[in-house]
Amino acid sequence: MNGEPIPLTLEAHARAPAVTPHHRAWGSDVKRILCIRLDNLGDVLMTTPALHALRSAAPQRHLTLLASRAGAAAARHLDDVDAVIEYDAPWVKQDAPIDFHRDLAMRERLAAGNFDAAVIFSVYSQNPLPAAMLCHLSGIGRRLAHCRENPYGLLTDWVAETEPQQGTRHEVERQLALVAHVGAETENERMRFNVSPEDRARLRQHGLALDAPYFVIHPGASAASRRYPTERFAQVAASLASLTGHRIYVTGGRDEAALTAQLSAAHPNAVDLAGTLDLGELAALIQGASVLISNNSGPVHLASALGTPVVDLYALTNPQHMPWQTPNRVLYHDVPCRWCYRSACPEGHHACLNGVAVEDVVAAACELLEARDTLAL
Repeated sequence: MNGEPIPLTLEAHARAPAVTPHHRAWGSDVKRILCIRLDNLGDVLMTTPALHALRSAAPQRHLTLLASRAGAAAARHLDDVDAVIEYDAPWVKQDAPIDFHRDLAMRERLAAGNFDAAVIFSVYSQNPLPAAMLCHLSGIGRRLAHCRENPYGLLTDWVAETEPQQGTRHEVERQLALVAHVGAETENERMRFNVSPEDRARLRQHGLALDAPYFVIHPGASAASRRYPTERFAQVAASLASLTGHRIYVTGGRDEAALTAQLSAAHPNAVDLAGTLDLGELAALIQGASVLISNNSGPVHLASALGTPVVDLYALTNPQHMPWQTPNRVLYHDVPCRWCYRSACPEGHHACLNGVAVEDVVAAACELLEARDTLAL
């Protein structure tokens, strides 16, 4: 062998026989589809273009979303979803204890749903086969998913997994490609989330000054590896408030109150909204914002769905979840350990975010603000 030696695992992949799974378009007999997306809110939002493709292929279809508690909250805001079932699956990262009685009850519930087909949406690091087995045991005859290993009878519509060896796609593109294998396509690839008049009315009941321009800052994230330092967020808030005179609304869950309190103390124009907004109210707030500044988390994907400009402080944990089809600035400091897929920095330095200067965040937000103001003229 000439040149550099090939790593053994890559050589094995190269010598593996080509996989040619069979695909066929789902016809008019596929009327009830179970759409499985069991991770987080942002993952559900990035799946909405694929859900729209399933609907567009046959408008009479009934789509049921099977999602975690966090993901299921989006269902009432999604026009393409007819029903939702909440399920915190034991094969997806979660805090709830495993309860096999709950899993058996879910099998019974899915069996009673009389689904014609199931689509299992997953990132490439997730294994779809536990969900495929659940669907098989529930009597769902057609089962579609990406899968790395041969699923044999568990998937009737198997799309061979090619990521990351052959490159990594944005999560929206990945899921659109999945449903295209069964004939579901759409030209409109935007993410979706509906903010209702009731959502806006409830938001106004909080007494916020929503008619004046404002920023939203979201300092939290579910993983420590994806959090920009809180003290720097506070400096960003103070600088933006002083430079622009805009109000700064700081959002987060009840468990993030310590983060939001530190930010809201940075400037008199900063308002702490931790734990006060439901999902619809949060979306209404983001929809009306001049710019969202956030770690890479659910609010970034809400901004993508709503068309709000976003400064995304993007820890280099994975490449698939950047903003989609909305004005954005993605900020990070490049590091050799990029794409670590870890919840905590394995190197201990968190340089991919610690290396982003406050001045760069402020400049990015001001650039997006100026561009938005120019378009409004």
